[in-house]
Amino acid sequence: MIQMMFDNLTTTLFSPLRAWVESSNGNWNMLIVIGFVLVFVGAGLIFLLRNKIGKEDERTNSIYLKSSLIMLSAIVLCDLIFPKEYMWQIFFLFKYSLAFIAAAIYLAIRYKKDFSS
Repeated sequence: MIQMMFDNLTTTLFSPLRAWVESSNGNWNMLIVIGFVLVFVGAGLIFLLRNKIGKEDERTNSIYLKSSLIMLSAIVLCDLIFPKEYMWQIFFLFKYSLAFIAAAIYLAIRYKKDFSS
């Protein structure tokens, strides 16, 4: 029953995107480039914020573990929502970009809260 609910949600959300992407090669390429840009932005933000927070110690270890948990949760949630029958390569790219960006947002909030004056 839950799987059927997610299948209906997936069909409703991603059918227009599938139609748009399959209408032209330029649309397909644009979606791939956007995915790569988001992955690099997310990974760069995580790298930058981890360097700003500092080396692992008792204080920062819990921050890094929580950001990893947020990343894992985003990946699992995207696995539940994104379709697996079509465009799975692009959704794989977006899954990890959303996970990186979610972890980077958490690190930015913690950095602003704990480390800036």
